[in-house]
Amino acid sequence: MRKLPRSFTNELMRKSFAFIALVFLATSCGMLKSSKKMKPRDGVVFYAKEYMGMPYRLGGNNHSGIDCSGLIHNAYKKQGIRVSRTVDLLRKEGKRISKDRAKSGDILFFRTTKKRKLTHAGIVVGRKGGEPLFIHASSSRGVIISSLREGYWNKTYAQTRRLIR
Repeated sequence: MRKLPRSFTNELMRKSFAFIALVFLATSCGMLKSSKKMKPRDGVVFYAKEYMGMPYRLGGNNHSGIDCSGLIHNAYKKQGIRVSRTVDLLRKEGKRISKDRAKSGDILFFRTTKKRKLTHAGIVVGRKGGEPLFIHASSSRGVIISSLREGYWNKTYAQTRRLIR
């Protein structure tokens, strides 16, 4: 059996190690998705969660800063669903449902000022203690997950809309 040159075996080992490390990194970080397609509701929540911790910026629409309607618009868009870019227009889309029927991917709307106008929105990500949990862009804390059990959000809650059947 012929022996390979040492430089060749070292290079082969280095490249093999780099390939294995890259595959491990990609799979552990979720970069390689399974071939199984996500349900639209799950996809919207998945893409919204990519913005967790991002700072709030009025009118923002990317990872350097985002507002509540930008978060919703981007999450739905990445799932291939077109929705309006503002809370005022979003409130006219889909079907109005009770908050008790809210599922992941539905949108909760709030009145955070004394005016009748809806001013804030978030995407339902699940339920805890019977109340919806939702992801949203908070003006003070950036993109976070909150609950309707929290006094402020319970008090300012206005309606729920379903855009995905």
